[in-house]
Amino acid sequence: MSSSTVTPESPPRDERGKRRLALIGGSLGNLVEWYDWFVYASFAIYFADSFFPGDNPTTQLMNTAGIFAVGFLMRPVGGWILGRAADRHGRKSALTLTVTMMSVAALLIAIAPTYGQAGYFGALVLLLARLLQGLSIGGEYAASATYLTEASARDRRGLGSSFQYVSMTCGQLLGLGILITMQHTLSPAQLSSWGWRIPFALGALFAVVVFWLRRRLEETDAFKEESADEDAHDDSPRGSLKALWEHRRQAGLVMALTLGGTVAYYTYTTYLTKYLVGSAGMAKTTATLVSFTALALFAVLQPFAGMLSDRIGRRPLLITFAVGCTVGTYPIMTALGSADSYWPALGLSLLALVIVTGYTSINAAVKAELFPTRVRALGVALPYAIANALFGGTAEYVALWFKSGGHEKMFFWYVSGCALISLVTYVLMPDTRNAALSRAEAGAGAAGSSGGGKPAEASAGAGR
Repeated sequence: MSSSTVTPESPPRDERGKRRLALIGGSLGNLVEWYDWFVYASFAIYFADSFFPGDNPTTQLMNTAGIFAVGFLMRPVGGWILGRAADRHGRKSALTLTVTMMSVAALLIAIAPTYGQAGYFGALVLLLARLLQGLSIGGEYAASATYLTEASARDRRGLGSSFQYVSMTCGQLLGLGILITMQHTLSPAQLSSWGWRIPFALGALFAVVVFWLRRRLEETDAFKEESADEDAHDDSPRGSLKALWEHRRQAGLVMALTLGGTVAYYTYTTYLTKYLVGSAGMAKTTATLVSFTALALFAVLQPFAGMLSDRIGRRPLLITFAVGCTVGTYPIMTALGSADSYWPALGLSLLALVIVTGYTSINAAVKAELFPTRVRALGVALPYAIANALFGGTAEYVALWFKSGGHEKMFFWYVSGCALISLVTYVLMPDTRNAALSRAEAGAGAAGSSGGGKPAEASAGAGR
């Protein structure tokens, strides 16, 4: 038999090429989106006093963290608007719109006047930019999660969707890499005066490049299939709240399974540098290097965990994360608060991020696999954004609030409690690994099924 023969296990070469292009295009766009989002947190220690005068560094950081959290409050709105757009007009169009909004927001921050130049008007510009970023990210998460999951082969969706957090983390690494470079080329005074504007200007430029790239992506087969059968759903249009209400149980699952993961993720990524500086007394340059190295290794772990979930299922990884976070947060954070050098801090940070990988590597696939095509993007976007607004976006602020009140270790219990709630959800929910995302997948699964294990609820909704 010729080596070029196509088998069910070996898709045609052009199909594999299309999936690789979708993976690269979706991931690179996601990288820039999250670079623009996270660079705010990475550089906050340098521009906090430019917009909020005063002598208390913790109060200044709380003000900037408050604006960071306000951006999360817009994510449900963005999730609703852009999730609806992704379900009605396509994943590609939504991805293009989100990156346009992010480019404008990054440019606004880059040119925002300081308190000394325009009083609190600069803080207002900062706030408006974060609101726009919140709208953009609210749709970006769901559009990219849906796109990467739908564009992946059924037996590799865990691997494909894991690149969402690879690209998210690489976006954060890009921001930290720029910060480290600037820390070694500019003085602290220069960084605080004008250097912090550079990464936001670069973010606006990167987004323009990604806009061009995303215009060339192909739409997913699942969405094309759904669009061709529009007349079957006149009673509840694609992407509508009415359609989402029909899947309210799955929406509740998304909120509950997101709760612990988002709090843990933001604790060990965006808040980590501030914690090492403000609580452990570590130098800013050393703390930044710890975060950079830990996140680089964290990004490498994501595809391996995604592939593991394709073999053993999603629930084992989610449960491992929740157990580890519930029992491990207090001792890890306590030890990090006493870490005064690079290697101990790096080891503890890596331990925490290995635990978090059980959530980050597969959560995009799990959420997408819970919904049918006609409401998949909105079903992922809106409940996820609500959970993020309430818990992920406020994690840093809650941590600083406990610290300012002299009860910093209460935050550790808060993180553990959130993980415990998600643990109960993971134990009770079905495994979504074998869910069909389209009628074509459902038909192929039925033809080749050996009777195994796909969740009836998720499969029954395929393509509807």
